Amino acid sequence: MIPRKDDFEVKAKRFEKMSDEELEKYFWNLTEKIVDPLIDLAYKNTSPSIERSVLLRMGFSSLQAKALVDKIFEKGLLGKGAGNIVYRVSKDQNISMEQAGTELIQGRLWDVVQRIFEGVNKA
Repeated sequence: MIPRKDDFEVKAKRFEKMSDEELEKYFWNLTEKIVDPLIDLAYKNTSPSIERSVLLRMGFSSLQAKALVDKIFEKGLLGKGAGNIVYRVSKDQNISMEQAGTELIQGRLWDVVQRIFEGVNKA
């Protein structure tokens, strides 16, 4: 086994002259470097389970949420957000979100979805 070179004393010297405020600022700067890519990843990506969870909170049953997410996934639109799709169809057609979701599950109103999201890059 290779012995670890203990360089703590050497590395610690650069922090000796820092004030508490400077150390705190340095800490948060490093933290941001670690966390920012995670936030970016979460912002730009989703998953079927996240989208089902959103639909459940919108009042859909678990069976409805699964059916909707499956159809949205098949169409390559999951990145648009399942809840967003249902909401936008609801507003466009002046119907309830429950009805919009039911129509989408039954294979209807996908032309509306296509029109709403045409020209918008797939996310």
